[in-house]
Amino acid sequence: MKAIAVDDEPIALQIIESHAAKVPFVELKASFTDAFKAMDYLQKENIDLVFLDIKMPDISGIDFYRSLNKKPLLIFTTAYSEHAVTSFELDAVDYLLKPFSLARFIKACNKAFELYNFRNAGPAPDHFYLKTGYEQVKLFFDDILYLEAAGNYVTFVLKEKNVLSRITFSEAASLLPAQKFVRIHRSYIVATGKIDKIEKHQVTIGKTVLPVSEAFSQDLAAALKKS
Repeated sequence: MKAIAVDDEPIALQIIESHAAKVPFVELKASFTDAFKAMDYLQKENIDLVFLDIKMPDISGIDFYRSLNKKPLLIFTTAYSEHAVTSFELDAVDYLLKPFSLARFIKACNKAFELYNFRNAGPAPDHFYLKTGYEQVKLFFDDILYLEAAGNYVTFVLKEKNVLSRITFSEAASLLPAQKFVRIHRSYIVATGKIDKIEKHQVTIGKTVLPVSEAFSQDLAAALKKS
């Protein structure tokens, strides 16, 4: 995976560079103390993964990531734990609290690599298997209308039925092809092709109205342009 690191502290970047050099499947292409230079770099280069600090001058790592049209996989590297919920909303692969060990860094990279391989594996499948209770249920992507998160569970709402699974929302999102699904709210992911009506702060699928939060409105707009 091609990666970059963004952190206003040079020492923090040196640690990431040292750790990344020991991970054979991560190629750290560049490091930046200036977030805007990193933003310019991402406009020109294809990058698979970004290690991103949160509290930086001029722009936060959260706003930096939200501003990107093409979003690489994300691993936050920060000294502050209070942004963990936001990282979940942004589907970050992992949230590394400074100071983090090499072992913890490698664990985060492994998670990113698994997701990277899933997204880039051969011809796109038309289905996947979802664990629900003690069973594995076969679900076709085209049958899914939307996903709803509730606590430690996610409901997959299909044309004919609902399927409940004990799974995190990030894990559920990783099962879905990005070109067909988009997150519109901390609790909802929708199939873009199933949207019947779009309004300022909501979408309608069949007879169901779902909220669109400000944090994900740009993602929805970008996904509709591609569909």
